Amino acid sequence: MAFKVLAADKIAEDGLKMLKEAGFQADMKTGLPEAELVKIIPEYDAIVVRSATKVTAKIIEAGKKLKIIARAGVGVDNVDIPAATAKGIIVVNSPEGNTIAAAEHSFAMILSVARNIPQAHRSLVAGAWDRKKYMGVELYGKTLGLVGLGKIGSKVASFAQGFEMKVIAYDPFVSEEMAKKIGVELRELDTVLKEADYISLHLPKNKDTLNLINTDKLKLMKKSARLVNCARGGIVNEDDLAQALKDKVIAGAAIDVFAKEPTTESPLFGLDNCITVPHLGASTQEAQVNVAIDVVEQIIDVLNGGEARSAVNIPSMKPEVMARVKPYMGLAEKLGSLASQLSKGALDKVKVSYIGEIADLETGPLTMAVLKGLLSNVLEESVNFVNAGLIAKQRGIKIVEARVAESEDYANLIHIKVEGKDIKREVGGSLFGGRVGAQSEHIVLIDGFNVDAIPEDYLLVIDNIDKPGMIGKVGTLLGKHKINIAAMDVGRQKISERAVMVINIDNEVPDKVLKELTKIDGISNAVVVKL
Repeated sequence: MAFKVLAADKIAEDGLKMLKEAGFQADMKTGLPEAELVKIIPEYDAIVVRSATKVTAKIIEAGKKLKIIARAGVGVDNVDIPAATAKGIIVVNSPEGNTIAAAEHSFAMILSVARNIPQAHRSLVAGAWDRKKYMGVELYGKTLGLVGLGKIGSKVASFAQGFEMKVIAYDPFVSEEMAKKIGVELRELDTVLKEADYISLHLPKNKDTLNLINTDKLKLMKKSARLVNCARGGIVNEDDLAQALKDKVIAGAAIDVFAKEPTTESPLFGLDNCITVPHLGASTQEAQVNVAIDVVEQIIDVLNGGEARSAVNIPSMKPEVMARVKPYMGLAEKLGSLASQLSKGALDKVKVSYIGEIADLETGPLTMAVLKGLLSNVLEESVNFVNAGLIAKQRGIKIVEARVAESEDYANLIHIKVEGKDIKREVGGSLFGGRVGAQSEHIVLIDGFNVDAIPEDYLLVIDNIDKPGMIGKVGTLLGKHKINIAAMDVGRQKISERAVMVINIDNEVPDKVLKELTKIDGISNAVVVKL
């Protein structure tokens, strides 16, 4: 019998044609609610979605024949990846199909905000001929500041160089060597904001970038500066930007993405010096065809027994190999994420050591899981198990693997050391009981200190001096701000010297609370890690 593929959202006809030419049955049934999808999904081997349809745990559970879920685009927020992984279903996306479209759109917004093109168009068709009012500025000889230098940011840099602009960038996870190769000078974030005439954002949205561009950051910019955000809504605080534009703190802005989407209301709407469009970054005919073909090719390969090149949850491998490696995949990715969030800077080297019984496994997929966790928090582009190694290499990060058959303290241990300019950190984790799930995963080492913490939700990691009263002071401060402690552990080597406090908490810790923590005598640093 032919494999059956369901397109639950509208995809390009080229993709459907490819499926049929491969001998598959391809059905496009769009706009179905969850209950309807649960009814029909048991007969399908694959499902393709875009951004509208949510592939929930219920749908995945009902998909008895389901082998692959394909997202025709980059983001996979609408797919329950843990549920798919638990059932061994591969989730794939198209991480590069939108790159050119997004980069061109970003540069189109730069040109539009420089020359007031949309405003002038509206004025003319409304009956006014007002050349003086819409006087623009040139790009030639100006400085473009990129916040984020991934695939899209790098492509925008090349466009800017064609206009003979100077390009500077902030990206703490890009090496000087890589930036130099593409003709970009690295700066600190505040320096980029102060020096640039145009600022284009190319960052993921996470706890570190949410409201990154706020009143304080806007005040650092030149009064003649223009801000462009085609990355993610929420990176720019829309209320703060609207006020800054009204007060002429900066000259203009061009915004493609919003904190809440879809939306027809924003404080930015109606401002003469702000261009707003409805998330058009990937909206080109070519991009829609590219992402459809990309994921369809992967569906055909996987259903015919091959591999997926852009798996976002589990790499394709023989079932018997996956069965042994799978219990450690989540731990490896979380340890990479922990190391990344503790480091906050450009890394030159990552050493992953597999100690104990884990050393006998095929560790390549585990190293990719470590790199995925390490890079996913900081890059605009999608990082998956297939491209993680390549992205690390492109960014000048040296990857070293080591295996040690015997362990004195743990039956299995994944140990990660990361190094960079002014960065040197290490973390370690172990799987207790060999079961899958967060409760069997334990963080057992941070910077040489033995600890024991469950890697889930939020961790508060505090560097402090070991002395009486520290735990009480921290607990009191968190309680004052209604931050609940789920568990706490302290690692130390000698009394009255440096120690590490690891606290499982139930909710995020605001920056102001972190600042209060570091004011406690004996605490040098406090970092919230989201896992």
